[in-house]
Amino acid sequence: MTFALTAETPDQSFRLELTPHSALDVGSAIFHGVDLSPGSAVPSDGDPRIDRALPGFLFTCGPDHIRHPVPIEGAIDGRRYPLHGSLSSHPAKDILIEEDECEVICEGRVAVSLAHGGTAELVRRWRADRCTGHITLDDTVFNSGEKAWPPFAMYHINFGTGLFDENTRLTGAMLPGGSLPWRFDEGDMKIFCVPAAETAEHGWAEIAVGPIAAIGGRSMVIRFRTDTLPYLQVWRNQSPGCAVLGIEPVSHRLVSREELIASGEAEDFSKGESVDYGLSLEIR
Repeated sequence: MTFALTAETPDQSFRLELTPHSALDVGSAIFHGVDLSPGSAVPSDGDPRIDRALPGFLFTCGPDHIRHPVPIEGAIDGRRYPLHGSLSSHPAKDILIEEDECEVICEGRVAVSLAHGGTAELVRRWRADRCTGHITLDDTVFNSGEKAWPPFAMYHINFGTGLFDENTRLTGAMLPGGSLPWRFDEGDMKIFCVPAAETAEHGWAEIAVGPIAAIGGRSMVIRFRTDTLPYLQVWRNQSPGCAVLGIEPVSHRLVSREELIASGEAEDFSKGESVDYGLSLEIR
């Protein structure tokens, strides 16, 4: 079962298919019949949760860990944090949809069992503006357990690169020179992570992917809050069978979890404390 969230103006229709079985993340992202998500053209890291999430347009990494598995602090039985943290595949509950002439809102709550034994709750709010074509996401993560732990977050926004051509670029003030070809650097797979907060305007960073000929030469514009997502990670994979580009607003730089905690960049938060994240999507 999915819930459709549509931002429709007189000259465009942009629809996200939200997946309640997996935290109200995004499966297909369809603009005038063209699905921007990578579908089956993605790699497998051997984790069934992520194998189901990665083909979609957006999945959320966290809240207890991001990136690849590492040992859980203090665990004596060899337990590790799962790939991209514990959130993925937790179902959304108490889903509420409201709509009027100008907007559609979809809200839900996700109770998360964390790998280190704690618990969290995600309160998620999607909003589609029917007048402007904007789609926004506002998330709040609460520590709902007794154990203090550092929150992490990454939003994987995945494009199928079969839609791109030689004119498609990444454009944003945080990028080297302000713009890069979508197939940056050599080789089949590359990743980089850059600070985004320093070049943000009014606390929000912006990156555009386009022009994309398959959607009429338009671009996807992604904006994100930099107070809690101060970095941008970009990943592409064109190895055999793969055709995917990931635009990934993220809470922490690309170093080990151990280094982030030791440097004070990953501070604990206690029971009842919360952290907010936000991003927006627009095709123009």
